[in-house]
Amino acid sequence: MKQLVIKLLQKELGLSQKEIENLIEIPPRSEMGDFSFPCFSIPKKLADAGFPAPTNKNPTAIAQDLAKKITKSKSKKIEKSIATGPYLNFFIDKKFLAKEILKNSLEKDFGKNIQKPAKKIVIEFSQPNTHKAFHVGHIRGTSIGESIARIHEFNGFKVTRLNYHGDTGMHIAKWIWAYQKFHKDEKIISDEKWVAGIYTDAIKRLADNEDLQEEVDTINQKLEDKSDKAITELWKKTREFSIKSWDKIYDELNTKFDKHYFESEVELEGKKVALKLLKDKIAKKDDAIFMDLKEYNLGVLVLLRKDGTVLYSAKDLALALKKADEFPANEYLLTIGDEQKHYFNQLEKTLELMKFKKAREYNILTFGMVRFPEGKMSSRTGNNILYSEFIESVKKIAKDGLILRSDKQNDPTIDEKALTIAIAAIKYSILKQEVSKNIIFDPSKAIAFEGDTGPYLLYSYARANSITKKVTSKVKVSFDNLEPQELKLLKKINEFPEIVKRAQENQAPNLIANFSYELAKIFNEFYHACPVLGNKSEGLRLEIIKSFKNTLEKSLDLLGINVLEEM
Repeated sequence: MKQLVIKLLQKELGLSQKEIENLIEIPPRSEMGDFSFPCFSIPKKLADAGFPAPTNKNPTAIAQDLAKKITKSKSKKIEKSIATGPYLNFFIDKKFLAKEILKNSLEKDFGKNIQKPAKKIVIEFSQPNTHKAFHVGHIRGTSIGESIARIHEFNGFKVTRLNYHGDTGMHIAKWIWAYQKFHKDEKIISDEKWVAGIYTDAIKRLADNEDLQEEVDTINQKLEDKSDKAITELWKKTREFSIKSWDKIYDELNTKFDKHYFESEVELEGKKVALKLLKDKIAKKDDAIFMDLKEYNLGVLVLLRKDGTVLYSAKDLALALKKADEFPANEYLLTIGDEQKHYFNQLEKTLELMKFKKAREYNILTFGMVRFPEGKMSSRTGNNILYSEFIESVKKIAKDGLILRSDKQNDPTIDEKALTIAIAAIKYSILKQEVSKNIIFDPSKAIAFEGDTGPYLLYSYARANSITKKVTSKVKVSFDNLEPQELKLLKKINEFPEIVKRAQENQAPNLIANFSYELAKIFNEFYHACPVLGNKSEGLRLEIIKSFKNTLEKSLDLLGINVLEEM
């Protein structure tokens, strides 16, 4: 339908398809029309295109002229076009509108905005460190990165997913120091809580006695030069436990990666990069080697410590070079917590100064913190919520809700359903918010089966599925006597391609999450207002429900959320 409007306007104005398409809007209320064309910029656009005749008219007069010309064209597909001030509003023939939306929305590629040739984007996200907890804060970065990757893939991009982990450095040295000094009699186990507890204990002990840091520095030096076999073996064993624990987590979060990078892989190269920057007089040296970025209001970025050990900043520079070499792309996107924004601005400026060939294509996307009603988390103090404990607590609430609503405590799939609902609750609660904003996650509210929640969306899909399952024979579809709720739902479905496009252009999964909720809400209004089975409009309404299911499933998939056929 949008293309129909574009062609009509092209015929009258002589402007390009892209110029017109970028201006067309969907009115905020259905009574204002199906499409709206603002004429504010038309005089200048026409003048720029070499059409002087209408440029002396104001936008309101242009809208009125266009309305008259389009009305005279007598297109059977356009019910009417009305000028309202500087806006030209189009009303599409209802039967034509319904038929086209149903036909398009049930197609396999509905919603996709394929660009050719396909662009390549490398997205790095999640980034948990070994020897530390995978906590709730990591869920946000993981959910955002995976959703952005899916949205780009849906739009025809070739996406490479990368993950980068800190498996060397001072936090590892602190862990090994604490284990050897205070916990060496404890059996090393692949338990997230136990591993995180060792690190938390190290932080507390070092805070009580700063002189102990010298012992940690010695271990860090031995870790880097691999001079102590016992320390190296302990590092390897405990590192492997941390890595293995992520498999289950990423599987539950519907997340996959094409490659995992580790700090240990770029440690040596990071030192080389820092020394070359010093040699080229881009970096400076006093006790340490550093980048002086004060003239850019970015302070100082230290690359190598005074003892010669390499900091994560130099490793990140080496990683940027490595990614560009191994995965050539049009864009490199790095998702990071907002508290790291200053550091990564320093990193970007350093890449620019060292004339990194992909500096302009190297972008960061910062996301806000996850807080709970009782306050913020910190892996340093131990005041955090481990993923493993958190998911079990949310899953229990989901399971209790299922039993309460359906009395299916003997259902053999109830645990699997509860996990799907828990993941939907967590992801939706995270992704419905703007990426840059801090969020407060309240499990009891997020897991509710009513309102703006993930479980509500799953329940809406399951409700629609239960209706279509009851119909075993084909029913005739009639477009006579279309009801307002039928058209309202179809029009909302028809917005999906535009929403996906905007979400990709703005790196904004929240647009798709918000659309999903609005779509489900309108479906439930339709469900209560328009009886389906046995009604004279049964055939049409069944097709509308199929279209709704298809669209909601696609939308939720872009958020990394699986649907349930029944709840």
